Amino acid sequence: MLEHFRFVSFVILMLASAPIYGLDRDQSKTWMDQLQKWRVEHAAGLTAPDGWLSVVARDWLKNGDNTVGTTLNDSVRLSVASSIHYAVINVEDNSLHLKAPIGGFPSELRVDDHPAQEQAIVVDGPTPTNFTAGTLTFFIIRRGSQFGVRVKDSQSPARLGFHGLNWYPPNPQYRIEADWVPYPQPKEVGVQNVVGITTKGLVHGVTKFTIAGQDVALEPVVQNLNGKGLMFVIRDATSGKTTYATSRFLHASLPDNGLLKSGKLLLDFNQLENPPCAFTPFATCPLPLESNRLKVALEVGEKRYEH
Repeated sequence: MLEHFRFVSFVILMLASAPIYGLDRDQSKTWMDQLQKWRVEHAAGLTAPDGWLSVVARDWLKNGDNTVGTTLNDSVRLSVASSIHYAVINVEDNSLHLKAPIGGFPSELRVDDHPAQEQAIVVDGPTPTNFTAGTLTFFIIRRGSQFGVRVKDSQSPARLGFHGLNWYPPNPQYRIEADWVPYPQPKEVGVQNVVGITTKGLVHGVTKFTIAGQDVALEPVVQNLNGKGLMFVIRDATSGKTTYATSRFLHASLPDNGLLKSGKLLLDFNQLENPPCAFTPFATCPLPLESNRLKVALEVGEKRYEH
């Protein structure tokens, strides 16, 4: 409530002054309302029963059989009070198969909301295989050539103990219409993540603008060609001080003329957000490209989360 009161107070002060650059007074109020709505939705996503604050484990799979359960001998250990062998996940090259443990599948384990049975495991695509058992949910992730199991618990201490996010005050000067400059050909880049795994992505162009008196150029990496927007992974002079040390993320709509033509791109740095790694040690966040490691201090958006 205190954060909301401060936000509303700032809104009143802003509206009493000149409208935001490029917006009339009514549009300025709409922008502030939308920003507040976005902040509320951002927090709601983190604290959802399956949000990032529910992540309690991540274990990498080896070739062959991997046991999943709650005993010390399990390859993938789920942190619950009882001692249960849930399943065996067999990995052979790029194929994963679910097998029953000794004694069979426990009755509480469900796979895609059905009683567990031996089957192939789908990793990629719109409907990957999903496992549930009580308050636990787990599924397979692929990072490069490696597979892992990510475990979520709707009753995780981090989720139940959530105490709010920290923000810089809204600042309309960080709402910027940038130039989009496409490259003649998309360039393939290696994107390293925090666990040392490198995956491939495409950079279709660069966005250029001036911020805090400095000329800046940022490159968004596209790893999903079906995506409806761009994501920038950014590190700046506030990183490790008032903001999360590794990076922050900024999502934006596609340029007005698409990725292949010159155009304009709206960047609202008030929506800079912490990566999942700021909330759980079991995420695999990408690191920023060298071109996105800025010397300028972006004193805007989300601050460091206090655990």
